[in-house]
Amino acid sequence: MIFDLIKERRSIFPQQYIDKPIAKETLEKILEAANWAPTHKKTEPWRFKVLTGEKKQELGIFLSNKYEEVDPNPKQMTIKKLQFNPSSSGAVIAICMQRDPKESLPEWEEIASTAMAVQNMWLCCTELGIGSYWSSPGLIKFMDEFFDLNEGEKCLGFFYIGYFEGDVIPSARTPIADKVEWFD
Repeated sequence: MIFDLIKERRSIFPQQYIDKPIAKETLEKILEAANWAPTHKKTEPWRFKVLTGEKKQELGIFLSNKYEEVDPNPKQMTIKKLQFNPSSSGAVIAICMQRDPKESLPEWEEIASTAMAVQNMWLCCTELGIGSYWSSPGLIKFMDEFFDLNEGEKCLGFFYIGYFEGDVIPSARTPIADKVEWFD
């Protein structure tokens, strides 16, 4: 049931991922789920760049080098994490948004559509028993140096995915009644 799946969705981090490849067909299924997100004026702004194999390590090296370049006091722990997360993942999906060239709707609506596409991927991963996590480090503003981004395209983060071991930490929410006002 979809409601149960929504409640089970969690951020599962690369530290829990195991060394088990994700089949291309599975990745395609996850991406197909993204393609059915709502999109105002049918702009379909989501764009994804899937990194597997050596490209994951290249991303980690790029991110750690860029971090050392731009941070006056780089931390070794951060450098290691920037390399570890991509290399420990079954795949890394760069989450990008292509702005409508006509700007026929506000940019926030296209970002929201892209986020809904990611939520669809996240729910699909949950159903498939694949861990996933959306990271949006400040370094995403430099991704045009790693990818050939189109004009108006920007990177919104990385979707790390991988098969995992260990318990999924249950999440608690405050009651919805605390967040809703009713007007009759």
